[in-house]
Amino acid sequence: MICVNELTEHKCNKREVLEPLAIILSPYAPYIAEELWQLLGHSNSVSFATFPEWNETYLIENEFDYPVSVNGKTRFKIQLPLSIDKEEIERHVMASEEMQKWTNGNVPKKVIVVPGRIVNVVI
Repeated sequence: MICVNELTEHKCNKREVLEPLAIILSPYAPYIAEELWQLLGHSNSVSFATFPEWNETYLIENEFDYPVSVNGKTRFKIQLPLSIDKEEIERHVMASEEMQKWTNGNVPKKVIVVPGRIVNVVI
């Protein structure tokens, strides 16, 4: 359902995306998958179609939405690349507009950065 909602949001109607989706859906919802397969113009059954191959490159994430906590409460999220180090994450967080709103120009006492997990700022 998440995939269908995302595709609807992006108004995707490309055959290269919908055909593998119908094939993947067929073991879980065979009747709707068969109907979608016929609407895509196929005369044979979806059960005879070859299953899409596994491609691990699609699963590699390059960015992460860091939740930023100020004094123990999550206040906002900031999206940053996973390849940057702790100091650079801290610099981006402290330079963001949302953080300026919460610090009111004060210097934080402590900034805790766990790469790929969370940023916590103590004021």
